[in-house]
Amino acid sequence: MVATVIDGKAFAETVRARVKAHVARLDRDHAVQPGLAVVLVGEDPASEVYVRSKGKATTQAGMKSIEHKLDAATSEGELLALIVRLNGDETIHGILVQLPLPDHIDTDKVLAAITPAKDVDGFHISNVGLLATGQKAMVPCTPLGCLMMLREHYGALSGLEAVVIGRSNIVGKPMAHLLLKESCTVTIAHSRTRDLPDVVRRADIVVAAVGRPAMVTADWIKPGATVIDVGINRIDKPEGGTRLVGDVDYPNVAQVAGAITPVPGGVGPMTIACLLANTVTACCRIHNLPEPEGLTA
Repeated sequence: MVATVIDGKAFAETVRARVKAHVARLDRDHAVQPGLAVVLVGEDPASEVYVRSKGKATTQAGMKSIEHKLDAATSEGELLALIVRLNGDETIHGILVQLPLPDHIDTDKVLAAITPAKDVDGFHISNVGLLATGQKAMVPCTPLGCLMMLREHYGALSGLEAVVIGRSNIVGKPMAHLLLKESCTVTIAHSRTRDLPDVVRRADIVVAAVGRPAMVTADWIKPGATVIDVGINRIDKPEGGTRLVGDVDYPNVAQVAGAITPVPGGVGPMTIACLLANTVTACCRIHNLPEPEGLTA
């Protein structure tokens, strides 16, 4: 058996098309245009590339895109003042502060300053609490993308056993809450889990988000299980240079699993697509308009 490849790049294009269609409806029926503001502090090359791609994708979807590029020496007070202004800007429905921030700025304080309704990253403690208690929340983009792909593959997830490997606030914990909301039986596993391979072997759904290259091997996987690989690890190639791999030993796991996401081309493309989806959702909630179908948790 060779696993079905879950093509995140192709599905992300589908999500973007849904977003664009809903943006057009908002403009046509309500004269409302969703707006996203992205704030970048400093000149981290990877962050600059990511911010550019976010801006391009936002504009292509028909949304307002604003970028605030601040010097690395920008004070915490100056950044907080900008967020206050964006909170009060009625044309902005989503605010995203690109991480990491310089060491002299308190990341938790900055994220807490974003009004929860505009927190399209889903990192505000209010949204974390709402998600954990099964209420309507802004959901982190990567777990939301994983959930969308699982729904697309399975339809209903109710009753399936899921193991999430990794307990980060960005992926592991919110992923577990989303799967619980779908009526899965959920285990959060991590580096200190006893008999980790045995725990993973029970799962119909495995979400690997640990940041260790090829950690999850074929003998960990129940035949026919669906494997979602969130890992993005850069390793050296024998001939020189580097390549991206996930947390899953893809070539061998693909011989056992029923379905699997590749790295690259799996979860990664869904993250920006879900940022666009979250911005539209935030806009609809702020204006008390119907939310886009299939783009929310």
